Amino acid sequence: MYKIFLETHNINNIHTGFGQFNYHLLKAFKEINDPDIRFSVHTRPIQALKPYFGNFFKYKRYFGARRYKVTSVRKKYDVWHSLNQNTKIEPYHNLPYVLTVHDVNFIEEISSDLNHERNQRFIEKLNRADAITYISEYAKQSTHKYFEIPDIPEYVIYNGNPMVSFENLDNFSTDIDISKKYLYGLGDFLERKNFHLLVEMMQHLPEYNLIISGNDTRPYGEKVRETITSLGLADRVTLTGRVSEQEKQYYMKNCSAFVFPSDREGFGLPVIEAMRYGVPIFLANTTSLPEIGGKYAFYWKDFNTKNMADLLKKNLAYYNENETEFRTNLIERADFFSWNKAAKQYIEVYKNLINNSK
Repeated sequence: MYKIFLETHNINNIHTGFGQFNYHLLKAFKEINDPDIRFSVHTRPIQALKPYFGNFFKYKRYFGARRYKVTSVRKKYDVWHSLNQNTKIEPYHNLPYVLTVHDVNFIEEISSDLNHERNQRFIEKLNRADAITYISEYAKQSTHKYFEIPDIPEYVIYNGNPMVSFENLDNFSTDIDISKKYLYGLGDFLERKNFHLLVEMMQHLPEYNLIISGNDTRPYGEKVRETITSLGLADRVTLTGRVSEQEKQYYMKNCSAFVFPSDREGFGLPVIEAMRYGVPIFLANTTSLPEIGGKYAFYWKDFNTKNMADLLKKNLAYYNENETEFRTNLIERADFFSWNKAAKQYIEVYKNLINNSK
């Protein structure tokens, strides 16, 4: 039996993209239950994971000092998989090593100097890797653009759809009035999400309200709130904070459109969640979003908020004239992204690496 170590401590942050990736991939590994593999999971909240996974996984307790060699993980495994390119946790031994790259946004957000500590750490991970997986073609292309990639196997393995089932919303409601048509946005409150542009766009869309969900306690959340206040839109724009699965699906199901103008996105999990409801999808025409959204989503080619509003109105009318076609194809697109499919591809990577190292 092959022993695979999953460096998954980002599962602690379940509301982030990294956390969702870790959780849903582990869930798919459990559902597949490959008889040839025994997984060990690196995590802090061991007891918190057991209600979901029981004893299917072995657990290795995470603590911050694991990043130092003297306290690093010393057990030998057949494969070590680093599920997040940002982690500082590395194996003590020289093991067959899989690196998953989600994005290289740090090259633009922190420093483009390859000698910068952040970039050097990533370069070390690239050079340590025996195989690299990317969550999108865009993630692969941008990594190649900025970094020299060793001559090792590379794979693009798309994320699955986190919305694995529909919640029962028959008797569900929230304190937010949705009697007026509204647009819905969702995501981590980081500058690159461009939620403030959605707020500015609302000046040109008086017939709609806007609801945005996510961890708006971040510093960028204050910028969004200041924009709402300065434009006098407090009665039309609502920040919900983090939401439950039921709340999220409730807002997605009932919105007039899902809006996501992020300009640096390695994948964009909320996009495929909204697609599953077949609602109109409006995305920035940048990074991975055209790759994920496909031809039945609509794309903003610039961030002039008047142009954004005009494009939205024009294409909402087009969607409504062809609703059956759009809804069918958006749902089909969402179903293309499967965590079980992704997990099987990762398992194939592990087995190929093990067999080629013999």
